[in-house]
Amino acid sequence: MKLVKTRQELADIVTQWHRAGETIGVVPTMGSLHAGHLALVKALDGKATRRIVTIFVNPIQFNNPDDFHLYPRGLEADAALLEETGGVDILYAPDETQIYAPGFSTRVVVSGLDAMLCGGDRPGHFDGVATIVTKLFMQTRADIAAFGEKDFQQLCIVRRLVQDLDLPVSILPVPTVREADQLALSSRNRRLTPVQRARAAHLPASLHTCIAELKAGKNSETCLKTCWQDLEEAGFTVHYLELRSSKNLQATQPSDPSARLFVAASLGDVRLIDNMPLC
Repeated sequence: MKLVKTRQELADIVTQWHRAGETIGVVPTMGSLHAGHLALVKALDGKATRRIVTIFVNPIQFNNPDDFHLYPRGLEADAALLEETGGVDILYAPDETQIYAPGFSTRVVVSGLDAMLCGGDRPGHFDGVATIVTKLFMQTRADIAAFGEKDFQQLCIVRRLVQDLDLPVSILPVPTVREADQLALSSRNRRLTPVQRARAAHLPASLHTCIAELKAGKNSETCLKTCWQDLEEAGFTVHYLELRSSKNLQATQPSDPSARLFVAASLGDVRLIDNMPLC
């Protein structure tokens, strides 16, 4: 695996790969890698002959500066983890000068999908996501990109921007990877105290209970209210808990085959998200 830090060096390598007829897969990340990221790399098996993992903590997708500064970083550890897989050709880890030149003033906005769920209490977040993803697609010239379903709204936004901008990259969704207690893997989990980490397992457990009740035909409004209260009693601050279509993220009913339950809830200053399909 080669560590690349400049877009020019990346461009030189990628140009050679394309001339040789290689297929390039990319996994965009913000580092602090875990088994969920490795699952994204693994998902490219048989779909790409060359694989790039990018690490860039993107400042313009953080509406809270403290959250940006607290985001866990560790390039050496991340590089060692990727090296162990034997399946990554390039770790692209640019600094901010390689992404946002002085005077940078362009934003990619995916209207509509950005205003709900996480977009509701994180204004500008998805503009930052869409902008960096577009730039990374252009810099890596990837043919296929893997994204986890844990960040399902992000996945929907990336799919829409690729479709709307005619970007020549296929989006590969990858199922959420979970701990033994079903907590969705996330870099943010490392910021949880031991007590908070134990409580965090209540989040997926509450979702499973809510989904079981919804599938049993119970009133959806009552089920969601009960789940919300259950999470609050467990120590969470709930930001949203909603039933949405996985096709377009519009509000829906349990009878919809595409229905998913979406949640964002915090323990202290650590914000956790999750989603689960009803079917």
